[in-house]
Amino acid sequence: MADLSTTYMGIKLKNPVILGASNLVTKPDTIKQIEQAGIGAIVYRSLFEEQIQLERLQMDEELSEYENRNAEMTKLFPGLEHAGPKEHLYNIEKLKKSVSVPVFASLNAIYEPSWVEYAKELEKTGVDGLELNLYAVPGYFEVTGQSIEDKQVQIVKAVKKAVKIPVSVKISLFYTNPLNFIKKVDEAGADAYVLFNRFFQPEIDIEKEVYYYPWELSNPKDHMLTLRATGLLYGNLNGSICASRGIYDGSDVIKMILAGADAVQIVSTVYRNHSPVVSDILKEMNRWMDEKGYKSLDDFRGKLSRKNMKDPFVYQRAQYVEILSKSDTIFKKYPMV
Repeated sequence: MADLSTTYMGIKLKNPVILGASNLVTKPDTIKQIEQAGIGAIVYRSLFEEQIQLERLQMDEELSEYENRNAEMTKLFPGLEHAGPKEHLYNIEKLKKSVSVPVFASLNAIYEPSWVEYAKELEKTGVDGLELNLYAVPGYFEVTGQSIEDKQVQIVKAVKKAVKIPVSVKISLFYTNPLNFIKKVDEAGADAYVLFNRFFQPEIDIEKEVYYYPWELSNPKDHMLTLRATGLLYGNLNGSICASRGIYDGSDVIKMILAGADAVQIVSTVYRNHSPVVSDILKEMNRWMDEKGYKSLDDFRGKLSRKNMKDPFVYQRAQYVEILSKSDTIFKKYPMV
């Protein structure tokens, strides 16, 4: 049997398959099944500063309701579903103690002091590493892309200075040049890069004429942009590369390793196919590696990256032009009536 072990953020994993940040961690039985299926590591769901601020506002409002009450009140304290960051920290610590694989915390804050404050608190839970979930939605025309990037790079530097555990950075696709930004974050000291995060986008219900946020999973083939970026980044960074978004089966993981990934994150395929999909992925990887004669992931990692390809133009725009020139072949697959 092939050796599937890998090193991610300087941490040895038994295999490259990581459960990405999601609500799956709130189900102890599910996590137990996923661990038994062979998962290499787990990322706890993100701690969102915005959610904490909303909960604090809710608490302040509920407390103010009782300012003029007397000692005969039947209810003294407001009823809160959540206890803010303390509950989150407690649950991470509880998960860390219940599993035998590395656990990473995920953080999405707003202000630099908040990033640092929460990062320190998350480190105290005993997690093996921290994932900074960077995401900015510009709401003003005056804000430049450069100012957003500079702010995010500074956040990474500040967090790295504040904690001793390794720090990964999960970014979106929404940069003019993601490669340039990742290189800046790499120089800032980040230990890994997760490509790419996927936040829910608003939709419009035309009957009710209102906005709503549909719950939608990633789809197979959503990983193709990640695949290109991984192949371009391999061999050019000090940190690890973790591929994410639309990775569903063993063949998807193999593709990412061939492009140069050190690890991958899966979420949607676990929701759709449940915990056994983890063992299915590992079996498919073992079978493929045995057939190819690969003993370890290092034997083929980055084999199809731009750095190691004999045809470096595979990752360039020229290939797109070539595909367009042969676009008539699509009619053979999808005949027009």
